Amino acid sequence: MKKFILDGNSITIDSLHEMTFSKGIFELAPEAKSKVKASRDYIEGRIKNGEVMYGVNTGFGAFSSVRISDSEIEQLQKNLIRSHSMGIGEPFTKDQSKAMMILRANTLARGHSGVRVEVIEKILEFLNEDVIPVIPQQGSVGASGDLAPLSHLALALIGEGEVWGDSLNGVQPLELKAKEGLSLINGCQVMTAVGLLALFEARDLLKIADITGAMSIEGLRGSRKPFDPLIAATRPHGGEAPTARNLLKVMAASSEISESHAVNDPRVQDAYSLRCMPAVHGAAKMSLAYCIKVLETEANSSTDNPLVFADAGKILSCGNFHGMPVAHAMDFAGIAISSLASISHERISKFISTQMSELPAFLAPNGGLNSGHMIVQVASASLVSENKVLAHPASVDSMPTSAEKEDHVSMGTIAARKFTQIVKNAQNVFAMEFLAGTQALDMIAPLKPAAGVLAAYNEIRKSVPFAKEDRIFAKDVEKIRQLIVNRDILKHVESKTGTLEV
Repeated sequence: MKKFILDGNSITIDSLHEMTFSKGIFELAPEAKSKVKASRDYIEGRIKNGEVMYGVNTGFGAFSSVRISDSEIEQLQKNLIRSHSMGIGEPFTKDQSKAMMILRANTLARGHSGVRVEVIEKILEFLNEDVIPVIPQQGSVGASGDLAPLSHLALALIGEGEVWGDSLNGVQPLELKAKEGLSLINGCQVMTAVGLLALFEARDLLKIADITGAMSIEGLRGSRKPFDPLIAATRPHGGEAPTARNLLKVMAASSEISESHAVNDPRVQDAYSLRCMPAVHGAAKMSLAYCIKVLETEANSSTDNPLVFADAGKILSCGNFHGMPVAHAMDFAGIAISSLASISHERISKFISTQMSELPAFLAPNGGLNSGHMIVQVASASLVSENKVLAHPASVDSMPTSAEKEDHVSMGTIAARKFTQIVKNAQNVFAMEFLAGTQALDMIAPLKPAAGVLAAYNEIRKSVPFAKEDRIFAKDVEKIRQLIVNRDILKHVESKTGTLEV
């Protein structure tokens, strides 16, 4: 079985996804153990000297000036976890919670939190035994870390919280020592874990958008001229040229469809949703690249308060737990994917309009008796509109908490949760575009599309046939969405075209 070694520095979007969804054994890197032990030895020495340190022998938040006796230090940590376990609502998925545990262990492995090695090893034991906490989604403002949801994670570790499957599988609960309760809940691992898993799926949509766009170009008999390399070279934004290359890859050099209207085409220019794909899809590529970089940085950061610097002989109170870097990135990612779904919806709209294509109205054979894709387009409009609401930035809001002590917060966990829903909505919109595109290609047969488009068409047609008459199209959309989520369409297309760029 594969080993996953956590060292505090090496998590990426891909490795987190693999660790979350693959079976393996988690271990703490030897060099990380040394750092963690040195940090703990240092803080215990300071405790023995009778020093007052926030969160070690003081209260929390607005109670930071309250001194706690040495005999009550361990009770202080348990009380913290119990009182802060104020999560509300439906739980995160088991996979999302697992990813949170991985990130929590990874940040503690950096050796700036002053916890014992045993704390990290207990998290890894829970992971190895597939004992995953049930963590409610609501209740975090994303400032002193994801306090409420991470407290539910810690509550399971000490044997008092819920877990998926309702059993600890023989794992003994963790006994908290000085500072360890605080160190388990300070940081942005909830918003970062949820965000990285959603970004992994969103990154695939950057390629899927180019594939659906190419299929729409073929189905609507659009022009390939806007994707000429000469054009992208005049506007060197990072995502424009890769998008144009992707589109030309998927559409190859030519096709029977493109050749059929290459000469004497009365249309001078296509609609923006076809012609401007390099600009719009390319902007989304640049946006997500930035967001992934921010969250990967956060996944390998120290986010405790106070932070322990054993080598420098310092314990420093700070604000590294504040979620604003992640919050901004999540809001930005939500805007980018909402925009990507919006341009897809416009291409769906072109398919059903006789003013914008030569196809039968609503892609319906025997229109009137059949409504065709009339409500497919309506459903797409609903999801795109919902995304516009969800894309309103959470990070522009702040609300003072903890008796004005914590007076500026990020709302980053709300941003990450919203982004997850935006991605799901976008997957469905692209599934609807595929549904419309494949229907259109059948209606202009026997002319064949380009090789990459044909590969996507063939993969979809394995489970979703041409609609000769009305049926429950929601079932078709869900089948295609699964092909997107499972990467079946993407793999099949790339097997014909080579790897597409993001």
